[in-house]
Amino acid sequence: MTAETIPESWRSVLEPALASPEARRLGGWLKAEEAAGKQVFPPRGTRLAALALTPLDQVRCVILGQDPYHGPGQAHGLAFSVQDGVKVPPSLVNIYKELEADLGLPRPATGDLSKWARQGVLLLNNTLTVESGQAGSHAGRGWDAITDACVAAVAASEVPTVFILWGSHAKKKASRVPALGRASHHLLLTSAHPSPLSAHNGFFGSRPFSQTNAFLDEHGRGTIDWRV
Repeated sequence: MTAETIPESWRSVLEPALASPEARRLGGWLKAEEAAGKQVFPPRGTRLAALALTPLDQVRCVILGQDPYHGPGQAHGLAFSVQDGVKVPPSLVNIYKELEADLGLPRPATGDLSKWARQGVLLLNNTLTVESGQAGSHAGRGWDAITDACVAAVAASEVPTVFILWGSHAKKKASRVPALGRASHHLLLTSAHPSPLSAHNGFFGSRPFSQTNAFLDEHGRGTIDWRV
């Protein structure tokens, strides 16, 4: 990881994290894994897509994921998203079900959430890479230093922003960012994760999309068109 790979709007706030021992080890470790023939998702050039599509000064909503999809052709750098033409994964199916129940929008045929990202929805995974077929395989390898800094930079802003935390993992990440806990001008929406294993434990019926738009509209930040 080098500063040159970070989109311009995020560079200054991420420089300290990039200089950390964790980030330096991450870069070397990823190169070694790929040199050993291991397939890493998403492919090079797309791992920071969330930051590229959603500049720091345009963030209106943060949705935190855990790590990328680990199946071939799925992950492309945005949490919960897959490219057009790829089968919609189960967690995203459930997100679409809640979107339909919340806002009355028909369930999209595509799983590509780039339209959300371009409207200021930061679709950020905690860990930005994964080994093929091995969920969670890159957790604890150094991405936390970088993605924690991303969340902290948004939380430190005086501009009211929505943070959507699905599942215990996202809530733990938020707890590592002191500014997020103190900043009452932000809106924190928490619920169970949308995965099939937990969606019925509080994700369904949580209405995150309408709550987000109501908050953003109240604070003069417009609303998000959640149609995909």
